[in-house]
Amino acid sequence: MSEDNIRRLEHVSVHYIRNKASGEGFITSENPLELTPETTLLLKNFFLTPFKTNIYFQFYNEEVIENNTVFSLATKIFEQPEFIHEESKNLAQFLHNQTLHSNIKDGEFFVTYFKDYIVEGQIVDAIGLFKTENKETFLNIHPNEEQFSLDTQQGISLKKLDRGCLIFNTEKEKGYMIQIIDTTKGSGPEAQYWVDDFLQVQQRKDEYFETEYTLSMYKDYITEQLPQEYEVSKVDQADLLNKSINFFKEKENFEIDEFKKQVLVDPEVIESFDEYKKQYEEDRDINLSESFAINTGAVKKQQRYFKSVIKLDKNFHIYVHGDRKMLEQGEDEKGKYYRLYFEEEL
Repeated sequence: MSEDNIRRLEHVSVHYIRNKASGEGFITSENPLELTPETTLLLKNFFLTPFKTNIYFQFYNEEVIENNTVFSLATKIFEQPEFIHEESKNLAQFLHNQTLHSNIKDGEFFVTYFKDYIVEGQIVDAIGLFKTENKETFLNIHPNEEQFSLDTQQGISLKKLDRGCLIFNTEKEKGYMIQIIDTTKGSGPEAQYWVDDFLQVQQRKDEYFETEYTLSMYKDYITEQLPQEYEVSKVDQADLLNKSINFFKEKENFEIDEFKKQVLVDPEVIESFDEYKKQYEEDRDINLSESFAINTGAVKKQQRYFKSVIKLDKNFHIYVHGDRKMLEQGEDEKGKYYRLYFEEEL
């Protein structure tokens, strides 16, 4: 299938969402946008370019999935795409109802429909939900016979999408496969309303999820829990972090028994780790698998947090990348020291 025939943008409805907390209503359009080939290409790139990761989410509800409003409206659209504009008004109404914090900005709300979107080897339809909140100032320069004139105009920059969501028509029974963009910084209600209040999603429990959470849990164990139970040096911590990330980079599949034998080694530490894993899962209400295919994208993301750095006062940082035996720690009359062995200066 050629590039021109995939991810075809078939429909765009746009409404304007004001802040409900300020007593403002919202504005709906009576008809969808009329698209030209040029505007279709611009909007398609604007909507889809930010989705670069393989992190997927799914709708959820604590009782039954049908009680999730966006899930139910998306299902109606997938079943009868010809009524997407009417359902887009219902989505706008629901989004408006979630703007209950005074700091939530007004903005355009787009509801789109894509045909022939390829996701994990499947060709499916997709619904796109997007909200633009931040405007930029553009200069308009007008030439005439004697001089140029200048005015300004506020508009949406096609280089940055504020909030977005792609709902793929697959795995309906699990809450669909979903990708999310939310560039808002912060953790307050004004930052979280798109994901938590409007979409109501949770991360999909797939290979990416298993890899990401297992590595995150292990890092927390080594840096936070292990020093509380054992006298472990910063060098030993760095060595364990290096061994663990290398295990994930070198293997295609994760087997917890193999991991514990190769990385943790000590039976007492393994027992401690098992107890920590159990408590970690209970605290977060998750159940991590003991065997799964390792996702390389998740490994690359987590690797940035596995920084094996030993900070010495404000004078030195030692970055530990390899063999633990090449680094010794001691103390003499001058103070504490590290001795480093190497074969070649690069």
